[in-house]
Amino acid sequence: MADNLESEIFIAAPPEQVWSLVSDLRRMPQWSPQCRKVIARGPIRRGTFMLNVNRDGNLWWPTRAKVTDFHDLQRVAFRVLDNGTTWSFTLTPQDGGTVLTQRRDVPPSGTSKVSALLVDKVLGGEDHFEANLVAGMNTTLQRIRAAVEARSAQE
Repeated sequence: MADNLESEIFIAAPPEQVWSLVSDLRRMPQWSPQCRKVIARGPIRRGTFMLNVNRDGNLWWPTRAKVTDFHDLQRVAFRVLDNGTTWSFTLTPQDGGTVLTQRRDVPPSGTSKVSALLVDKVLGGEDHFEANLVAGMNTTLQRIRAAVEARSAQE
């Protein structure tokens, strides 16, 4: 069964600067090694539908998602309609900066049967797939930190 996953990073910038980047989910392809395109219907806010195009090596697949949480300067989350997982970014002010946490939460019933089958048969199995997801989460957070801190240094 799929596990909840989490990664976090400290960013030497206030939550306002971090939020301005992570709250625009259309920008995910700039940071995520797996996400290649995000098409959102309207502005990013609670209820916004998105189509995401993902890639792992030579494998490409679309996912549909809906923004489920959008609290200014605090948290943005979206549920992947195809597998039931919820992805989120949470901002926590700390020591003159911000701790940015990215999570993937799996519902108690697990991911969809189709998703579990594809992960097992096409994406290398749950352990391999989740290890890649955690590595991708770490990369995503490092890229967001670099972008925020570079922008902060210019201001």
